[in-house]
Amino acid sequence: MGTFSFSFKNPFGQKSSADLGAQTTKKGNSYIQNIVPKTISQTRQDIKVWTNAQNMAQTEENPKFFPIQNLYDNILKDLHLQSQVNNRMLKSLSRPFTIKNADGKTNEELTNLLQDKGFVFQVNKAILETIFRRHSLGEFAYKLVNNEPVLTFDCIPRQNVDPVNGYIYYDYTDDKKINYREQKEYGSWLIEFGEKNTTLGLLDGCVPMVLFKRFGGSCWSELCEIYGIPPRVMKTNTQDKVMVNRAKQMMQDMGSAAWFIIDDSESFDFAKGVNTNGDVYKNLLQYCNNELSMGISGTVVGQDTKNGSNGKEKTSIGILDDLVDSDLSLIEQCWRDTVIPALQALGVLPPGVMYKYDATEDLETLWKMVTEAANFLEVDPKWVETKFGIKVIGTKKTDPATKLSLNLGEDFFV
Repeated sequence: MGTFSFSFKNPFGQKSSADLGAQTTKKGNSYIQNIVPKTISQTRQDIKVWTNAQNMAQTEENPKFFPIQNLYDNILKDLHLQSQVNNRMLKSLSRPFTIKNADGKTNEELTNLLQDKGFVFQVNKAILETIFRRHSLGEFAYKLVNNEPVLTFDCIPRQNVDPVNGYIYYDYTDDKKINYREQKEYGSWLIEFGEKNTTLGLLDGCVPMVLFKRFGGSCWSELCEIYGIPPRVMKTNTQDKVMVNRAKQMMQDMGSAAWFIIDDSESFDFAKGVNTNGDVYKNLLQYCNNELSMGISGTVVGQDTKNGSNGKEKTSIGILDDLVDSDLSLIEQCWRDTVIPALQALGVLPPGVMYKYDATEDLETLWKMVTEAANFLEVDPKWVETKFGIKVIGTKKTDPATKLSLNLGEDFFV
């Protein structure tokens, strides 16, 4: 949970801490606190479960979204999918932003004030999750922390939200609901992001790949169990109970591998199938991982080490960067249309401000240009320190004699 304390010196005429503490009682009912917690079933998921969940979410009358959202929670336990989603989201969530005034100039005080506030992180996370899970509905609230009012933002569980018709179900297995878009808190305390139509987000296409992976992994594990430690067979006279009991004791004492006893007139053989050492399952898992990477990151980055190359990796990273730039644009748009009006209605932000990300720069190319220009031009040390994080304390002094005797070329340190 992010926190936002208002005990600082007010840069834009904000209310005092006592006033904000009193304001916490004006909101009225909390939607999240009224959500009925549910135990999620951990039964095996399959393609039939997925198609049923799709049908329930896309039905014209009274759609239900808890099956598909529960399925999304389930597949996000897959570590590869989890890493791809986090890799894309964290590239955006870690990017510094600026708050600009109406004249386009950066409001340094307000930017520094909001830069490290947890509720900003939670809002941006909710915005980005709409790419993968279609929709986010959340509410602001003031909470007292150490007797200081703190602004927080929480997402209402997506299982309890119908974004098509604008309903909240406090118990998603019940038909009782409220229309949250008709509530007085909507647009200020209560805000939403994402699609309101019948799209289901990127995770919908990831569901079958994760299910196939689980199937292939379980089969591969079974192959290891059967062929890694072959079962033991003992032939004996099964009509003689003494011999059978002695055979059982012998097999149990020999270890934990599977075993069985057959009559000396019987025989045992493995059915003849495709000879494999597990490559068929390995290839299935690799295919599913590649498809998951393509769906989330737009490319396969850093995974195909056998056929990888420096040029291929740079191209893949460039594709991912394009997706991240698109995500940043989405965050800016949602702040402009939804978040800033809500925070202004709550008295948190002043009028006429904008949430912006600076354009990305190729620092490697820029540094090369600076070092080349420094041979002919004076470079502002403050700009160098701000742009590259290099603390400049002055011009380096060089002994003239040493400078004459050591005539080093440009590529000496390369």
